[in-house]
Amino acid sequence: MNQKMRDLLQAARHDEKLKAALQASREDKEPYLAFCEIATAAGFDMTVEELMGYGQEYSDNMLKSCNGGATYPFEYLDDMYEMFFGALMG
Repeated sequence: MNQKMRDLLQAARHDEKLKAALQASREDKEPYLAFCEIATAAGFDMTVEELMGYGQEYSDNMLKSCNGGATYPFEYLDDMYEMFFGALMG
C-alpha cells in the first residue's frame, strides 16, 4: 500500500464518519469513483486511474521482488480498493 493509501487508512481508523463514508462506497453503483470522491473530499486527492494503478504497481513490485522476478505474469492484479478494506476491517 502506498503512502497516500496508508494515510487515508490511518485517517479512516480515527474518524468514524470518514470510515462510514468509505464503507458506504461499496454499495454505490460506481464504488471506485465514490471511494475516490470521498477520499478527495477528505484531503487525499485520488482518481480512479490512480486507485487502479496502485494495484497494478503492487502486483508489478511483487513480480520484481522474488529472486529477480517471476518468470510469468500474474493472472490477476491486486485490487487496492479491496486491500484497503481488508486493512481497515482487520
